Amino acid sequence: MAIYRVRGDAQSYGHEVGILLIACSNPFPPGDVGNASTYSYPVLYETIRSVTIESLINDGDRSMAGDVIAAALRLQDMGVKAITSDCGYMLYFQEEVAAALKVPVMLSSLLQLPLIAATLAPQAAIGIICANAARLTAPLLSLAYPNPIRAVHVVGMQGAPAFRSAILDEEGMLDTDAVEVEIVERANALVSRHPEIGAILLECSNLPPYAAAVQRATGRHVFDFLTMIDYFQAAGRRQAYKGGY
Repeated sequence: MAIYRVRGDAQSYGHEVGILLIACSNPFPPGDVGNASTYSYPVLYETIRSVTIESLINDGDRSMAGDVIAAALRLQDMGVKAITSDCGYMLYFQEEVAAALKVPVMLSSLLQLPLIAATLAPQAAIGIICANAARLTAPLLSLAYPNPIRAVHVVGMQGAPAFRSAILDEEGMLDTDAVEVEIVERANALVSRHPEIGAILLECSNLPPYAAAVQRATGRHVFDFLTMIDYFQAAGRRQAYKGGY
């Protein structure tokens, strides 16, 4: 047995990744960032009551930065090794939160854009499927992708009835089969209009449950919140190698 010492601000131990939740009433099925069974390692959630879908996605309000930093600090004090969120539009707070913390911060799946771009052929483009295309503005994208070397083509889910009612309008019921049909239709239309797309990025944290269906339909690599979170978790908990030689 080893000797363990108490960590002053910890109420529990062993959490790998801390996840900041915006205040919403969406169902979170397996595969969603907000469902703990999505992960093969322990995660810890912290809800920011002042950040809502309406204020963040629809209004782009950044006045809650102090609340976001405070919530992230609470997760850090609990011993998590990295911090993420459950909304790609939390990118608004990325720079401020990262500056205030000691652990890696990755508040938006959009932060993967430079890495994806670096892996593609010169003529290739990146497709983004997001919650609300009107709100994924050029200034917001530039926070994650300030020096674009690839074209980016965006399609939104705001006009998809099943997605909109469950996620944007928070009506309380989610039909995953219907949303899968909606996102696959949009993914197919996107690559049909832009066949040069070499990879697809899902901005919204509610979309990873449909990543496999998008990949089957388009044949492209599909990135999302989970590819990013898993990447940082693996880097923060390296395992010793065993085997023959």
